[in-house]
Amino acid sequence: MTVHLSILLWLPAVGGLAGALLGRRLAAWAALAGSGLALAYAVVAVVRFKTGTHPPGLQFVTDDVWIRTLGTHYKLGLDGLNLFLVLLTTVVFTASIAWAARREDVERPGLFYFWMGLGHSAVLGALLAQDLLVFAFFFDLMLVPFLFLTGMFGGEHRVRAVIRLFIYTLVGSLLMLAAAVATAVLSAGDGHISFVFSDIARGSLSNGSQDWIFLFFAAAFLIKMPAFPFQGWMPDGYLNMPIPALAAFSGVLSKVAAYGFIRICLPFFPHASVHFQTLLLLIALASILYGSAMAFTTTNIRLVLGYSSVAQLGFIVLGIFSLRPEGVQGALLQAVNHGLVVAPAFFIIALLAARSGGSEDLREMGAGAFRAPVLAALFLIVALATLAMPGSSNFAGEFLILLGVFRAKVVIAIVAFTGVAMASVYMLRLFIRTMHNRKGPRMESRELRLADGLVIAPLVLAILAFAFYPQVALTRSERSVKASVAATQGAGSGLALTARAHGSQVAVGSAP
Repeated sequence: MTVHLSILLWLPAVGGLAGALLGRRLAAWAALAGSGLALAYAVVAVVRFKTGTHPPGLQFVTDDVWIRTLGTHYKLGLDGLNLFLVLLTTVVFTASIAWAARREDVERPGLFYFWMGLGHSAVLGALLAQDLLVFAFFFDLMLVPFLFLTGMFGGEHRVRAVIRLFIYTLVGSLLMLAAAVATAVLSAGDGHISFVFSDIARGSLSNGSQDWIFLFFAAAFLIKMPAFPFQGWMPDGYLNMPIPALAAFSGVLSKVAAYGFIRICLPFFPHASVHFQTLLLLIALASILYGSAMAFTTTNIRLVLGYSSVAQLGFIVLGIFSLRPEGVQGALLQAVNHGLVVAPAFFIIALLAARSGGSEDLREMGAGAFRAPVLAALFLIVALATLAMPGSSNFAGEFLILLGVFRAKVVIAIVAFTGVAMASVYMLRLFIRTMHNRKGPRMESRELRLADGLVIAPLVLAILAFAFYPQVALTRSERSVKASVAATQGAGSGLALTARAHGSQVAVGSAP
């Protein structure tokens, strides 16, 4: 079977569009079929992916001229950097649509599933794109469906949430567009402008140009994650998005921003990546500490997971800007793990809220495990994975991240270890208060239904699979990660030599 990435890319959008046209009864089934077929196609791509290729180039490439005068191509491809992120995207979106399909109270289901399908395709487009303008197009497009999903199907304060999310991300989008155009123009040494990644990589940018373009891209990616101090849109957004959309948003969209750092910033702006390494590590460290502190002080279960995601994304940025292969590999693995963990976590808190009369406050819950041992067991696996318990899926990722940071910046690595301890506080607090504390005033303890289990259980099984065998992802990403990091290591050596040369000049000049 030949893998055509355009089919994988557009299947979810076609399913969502078919759902919008077929009417209320068939909308969910059409969207689920589109996403499910994309999931099957992604599994085939992973199975057929060749790990022994050298050099580590793209596979299953689609390359057609899109806008000739701009030098931009509709180019798609898979390699070790995006392979498992594509698989994660299809898994999480399919689970989210299946979760929504089990409900009968979705208003205007045709529009709901259309936006979910379009969002799914937009995320796949950003991950598969091998052209900077195509990447920027899909990176911006993937937010649009979630603005509509929040505005049309969200909570009480959805208008405020949409306004904040739009303003924050609009700023990031404008910065990214300016940076993308500048990258293509300034790297065109022969005057032929091209936005194709491989062409940009062969060009050269001055150190000064690298610095400001890197900062523009970094701002766009940090806003989308979000990372501290760009998380201002997150509380309203997380509180007002419908749960299926929120599971997909938190599980997948933030990972595209982390992927952008690895795919674009490290190989195209190696000098700037080294120059601003400490700044990005400090932002990552601040995200870990801030997110962890907020997660164990808030009582809203959605915000516990929201601030937990800020902390986990801090770990991912920490691994990327260790600028070490093991740290970047850990960041990629952690991105996949976090997506697999946070999606079932949101589904479980939706079940808990339904059992407490609609309240999402920890203080009104308790005794959730009294008559629901299966639900409690699934929640326990998810909770232990979140706090990176040895033997859990997150453990290998965080270990590699901290190993890379320890070899790069020892002090930052030592402080980052506190984030692991803080994660145990807020996740165990969440689990114990909802499952084993005194029963809340309106809390009902009942086992999860078969339809709920059919959505949550496969995600938990995937968590366990990665816990026991993370090598399946590490093997396929190793060569691509080393190629992405290689340029920064050369730039780092150059900066070190320059610093030593300046130091010698000062010393000679000051000698009597």
